[in-house]
Amino acid sequence: MSVTANSSSTSSGSHAVIVRGRPLPPGNPGRPAGSRNRSTVVAEALLEGEAEEPTRKGVERAKAGDPTMLKFFLERLVRRDRYVRIDLPPLETAEDGVEGLAVIARAVSEGDITPTEGASLSMAVEAFVRSIDFVELMHRVEALEAEVKSILE
Repeated sequence: MSVTANSSSTSSGSHAVIVRGRPLPPGNPGRPAGSRNRSTVVAEALLEGEAEEPTRKGVERAKAGDPTMLKFFLERLVRRDRYVRIDLPPLETAEDGVEGLAVIARAVSEGDITPTEGASLSMAVEAFVRSIDFVELMHRVEALEAEVKSILE
């Protein structure tokens, strides 16, 4: 991963821009959307109709106590997410979002939900608050436009 300095700078200095991989030349759109890696296509073709036997052997090894196979199957079978039930206040205004975030923080600090679950819920509340802010801003702009229009007429 390479880091390059951005040409725009502020009073605090220049910004670093992280560029992943080799930049594509102009006019090259890169890999087409939905295209798949050649090795993946070959592996799928080789396993066509043969998935039962390796799965059965893997289950047998897991039952025999192979820790790698146990981990493999558990990671795929056990749900990582769970449904979380906490009593959030009704979210109707941006101020309600602050109360909602406080309830989430309290639930995390009391151990009712995990920090990861709290972060997910917080992101949902923040997205809701941003949408409310956007709608309110849109209404304010429309009101200002109407006021300017009436002044100019």
